[in-house]
Amino acid sequence: MTIPIKQRIANIALVVEDYDDAIAFYTKKLNFELIEDTDLGAGKRWIQISPPNANGTTLLLAKASNAQQEQSVGNQAGGRVFLFLQTNDFWRDYEAMKGQGVEFNEEPRVEAYGTVVVFKDLYGTKWDLLQLNNAAGNDS
Repeated sequence: MTIPIKQRIANIALVVEDYDDAIAFYTKKLNFELIEDTDLGAGKRWIQISPPNANGTTLLLAKASNAQQEQSVGNQAGGRVFLFLQTNDFWRDYEAMKGQGVEFNEEPRVEAYGTVVVFKDLYGTKWDLLQLNNAAGNDS
């Protein structure tokens, strides 16, 4: 009997300058949950965060530990949007983030697939806040 392949992407590493600053930004400004913060010794920590009520992939905050890694902070996708935060209520989340001082690169726009806006995290990494419309497969 062959066991079917079952895999998933568990974590996406996000290189940051400072663990505590990153935790504060994501938990206070984006309302993410701190899933785990384990001290690994020698200044390293295993920190996982995720959006509220998420069920799957988490962000693994990884502190830059050398010059090459420091150069990638805020530019992990070469200036493109790196991460996509999908929501079931775009305007609720947009207004909450705006109220917390999150920096947006543009005004929200409606596209064929849904409503979207680009924002930056505390280091300048670009994200999309996105609510897919029903035609694009959003079940909410």
